[in-house]
Amino acid sequence: MLRSPSEAEAAAIAAAVERFVAETAPAPGGQEEAIGPWQRAALLEGVSAKDTVQDAEGGERWLS
Repeated sequence: MLRSPSEAEAAAIAAAVERFVAETAPAPGGQEEAIGPWQRAALLEGVSAKDTVQDAEGGERWLS
């Protein structure tokens, strides 16, 4: 037959659940970058690819 847990058993269950939650929670971290280092490098590379340079004849060329 089923019975309700005693106060001590209920407290032990609650403590076990709290301990489980505390042990499996993600570690608190500091401020994470909005973008990762690979994405940042790609963005910088993409921006610099749009730059132009002066060629020997005074005209502009795209850098790519």
